Amino acid sequence: MKSSLIALFLSMLAFAAQAVELEVTPQDAYARAQQEDAKILFVDVRDPVEIMFVGFTDAVDTNIPYLLVDRDAWNDERGAFQTNRNPKFLEQIQAELDKRGLGADTEIITMCRSGSERGKPSADFLRENGFPNARYVVDGFQGAAIKEGPQAGFRLQNGWQNAGLPWSPKMNPEKIYRTDRK
Repeated sequence: MKSSLIALFLSMLAFAAQAVELEVTPQDAYARAQQEDAKILFVDVRDPVEIMFVGFTDAVDTNIPYLLVDRDAWNDERGAFQTNRNPKFLEQIQAELDKRGLGADTEIITMCRSGSERGKPSADFLRENGFPNARYVVDGFQGAAIKEGPQAGFRLQNGWQNAGLPWSPKMNPEKIYRTDRK
C-alpha cells in the first residue's frame, strides 16, 4: 500500500512538472528560438538525407534524428526503407543540453516534416524518459499534404515553410547530424 501511494505521488509530480503544452505552432517555436535568454533546445528530428532534399532552418539548434533510415531493410507494407529509432537519441539530446549548460527540465522543441510521425512521437518519448517539457512543432517543417484537388499530395497548407518562416535548401554542416565526426 505504501509503495502504491509513493508511486502515485511520483506520477503526480511528473505530471505537474510538465509545465508546457505538448504542441507548439511553427510561429511560436520560431519566436521562442529567437529569444536571446530563452532556455530551450530546438531539435530537427528528421533524417539528414530528408533534410538534404526538403530544406533546413538555421533556427534549430541541432539535428538529431529520432528515426534513422535503414537502407539495408525494405518495408514491403509501406513501400519504403525501414526506419528504426535512433538508439542514441536520448544520449545525444542530453549531450546537447549539457553543451549548453541546460538541465532535463529545459523546454525541448522537436520538429519533423509533418509533426505526426517523428515530431510528436519524439516529444512523447522524451517526456517518458525524464524530459518533462518536451514539445513538438505541430504540422512540422513542410506541413500536411493536401487531400484533394489538382494539388493533392503537395504540402502547401501549413507547417514551417508555409508559414513564411526562414529556411534554406542548404544544410548547416555545424548543425546537421553527421556520422563522420564525433
